[in-house]
Amino acid sequence: MKEYSVVISHDAFLDLQSIYEYIRYSLLSPDTAQNIYERITNQILNLNQMPERFKLLETEIENKRGIHRMNVDNYAVFYIIKDQTVIVTNVLYGASDIIQRLKL
Repeated sequence: MKEYSVVISHDAFLDLQSIYEYIRYSLLSPDTAQNIYERITNQILNLNQMPERFKLLETEIENKRGIHRMNVDNYAVFYIIKDQTVIVTNVLYGASDIIQRLKL
């Protein structure tokens, strides 16, 4: 089976950090923050095999850019596939205005 390397971009890392800090410090739930962080990062690392299994975004611009979306609980992980590498570009709360945030 073909294996890919997985790279988490600086923006995606900051997204993960923001999610963790919001849950830990604003919602005062450190255990939940840790559990969610681990679930998201584990699913990201699992993209090393068959990353094509998650569909491309359906909007025209994002589809042309080749952005895939993987849902993990209430969060959406966005990534592109280049050669043998999966590049995670963003990790966003699923109920946010995702298309607008991806354009920033």
